Amino acid sequence: MFPTSAEDHLQGKLDWPLDFAGEQQVKNINRPVRMYRLRLDGKPARRPLLGMMPRWARTAAAAIVVLALAGGGTWWVFQPAPLEAKPSIAVLPFNNYGGDGATGRLADGLTEDIITDLAQFPELDVVARNSTQAYKGKSLDVRQVASALDVGYVLEGSIQRLGGRLRITAQLIDAKTGNHLWSERWDRPAEDVFAVQTEIAEQVTNRLGNGVGLIQGAGRAAAKRKRPDNLTVYDYYLLGTERIEKITVADEEEAIRLLNLAVELDPGFARAWVELYHAHNILAGFGINPESEIKAAADVAERAVRLDPSDAEAHAVFGMSLKDKGDNARAKVELDTALRLAPGSAEILTFYSGFAAGFDEPERGAQLVDQVIRLDPNYPMWATAFYSTAYFMAGRYEDALKMLERKTPDNYGKGGWVVRSSSFAALGRIDEANASVRETLKRYPDLTVEGMVNEFSLSKTERGRFIETMPLAGFPACAKTGSLAKLAKPVRLPECEAGEAQPLGQP
Repeated sequence: MFPTSAEDHLQGKLDWPLDFAGEQQVKNINRPVRMYRLRLDGKPARRPLLGMMPRWARTAAAAIVVLALAGGGTWWVFQPAPLEAKPSIAVLPFNNYGGDGATGRLADGLTEDIITDLAQFPELDVVARNSTQAYKGKSLDVRQVASALDVGYVLEGSIQRLGGRLRITAQLIDAKTGNHLWSERWDRPAEDVFAVQTEIAEQVTNRLGNGVGLIQGAGRAAAKRKRPDNLTVYDYYLLGTERIEKITVADEEEAIRLLNLAVELDPGFARAWVELYHAHNILAGFGINPESEIKAAADVAERAVRLDPSDAEAHAVFGMSLKDKGDNARAKVELDTALRLAPGSAEILTFYSGFAAGFDEPERGAQLVDQVIRLDPNYPMWATAFYSTAYFMAGRYEDALKMLERKTPDNYGKGGWVVRSSSFAALGRIDEANASVRETLKRYPDLTVEGMVNEFSLSKTERGRFIETMPLAGFPACAKTGSLAKLAKPVRLPECEAGEAQPLGQP
């Protein structure tokens, strides 16, 4: 026999019937426990049961059978630890003892890579880098930090460049006791930093898994992404990603230059191709050669996922590029794959949130934003583009506007301006909406409602939200003659197609 809590987990997962056996008094538990009996004489299913069950259920079933046979068919077990009680960890920014900028960038990159790799393990909850970055360069009480971030473990470390060698230290701390569970020091030639990163990730995950194989070989393989052999390549990569996050036209153009230098030196560096997608895509959003930039983004995204199919972000950017082409079904598959590879990654959750409405799941998008903000309360400015879109598509206009407050007008892009103006209008703040539309049309004078709903490969949900709110803000309704001529099946507003209504007019 076994208790209700175990029955809740096993019900529907075993093919033998479960019978309620009444309440039983159990040692070390004051109150009676509702117990259930497993009948092994029930007819088993024809499908291969063990192959269909998750690993924990197969283990439980095996234990059930052994105990039942040993005890004559009647037995009981205690409830296991809750399945959702996963170890949680914060990786603090590695200290740069050298003080120079190159070593500082390397320390930041090493910290970010460890977080990214650890987040690929479903067994771990990993705090996002933006939330731990606030502690950079500060003297810390680890237990206070752990309490603030609500984690059980903290990883901290340092990096120092001595001539042509790197000295890297790392230590894992139990946040409850302050005890050091593990520490290590690496003294390596400078080009070995990426192998050291893999060693750290492996040892930390094994420690958190208590060394009993919770992190399987497949998980380790997922954390061992390919790394360049040349630090100069990595420097170009780090400098390029730093520019991307500034979200201005000049910074994105410089990011593309730097990242292209990285892939010229190491064409197999998948992460650099991933970041090139972001830079090209952001430029397209600013209206800079959108057709050629979207094509370039699609090309580099596909190359990234071919180079490293174990990289969750490579699948994410490939999925986003497919969405831009209108292949929503394949886009969802790729983004679902990214979530499967890195279910605890704030970055992957962010990407998915902004695209969920494209799969006609606007409420899920908003819920993912709520989830990722809890995981990463110090979310970066670039993420607000995804969050504002997700909230806007779910009809949470106040929240959309709050997200846009993190930006300046130079950071908006066309979509940001439309979301801002339309959110004001949907909230009845018409004067603010009209003023925002005027600013938008100064930057994008040809923007119309029809143009917007045809410019991107929008879902029914996305298209409907724009058609509902953009006219309220005062955007011109009808596309200019000939502007939709290239489209095989352009979406037309009834009043424009019939030629009956006058354009809503520019405020």
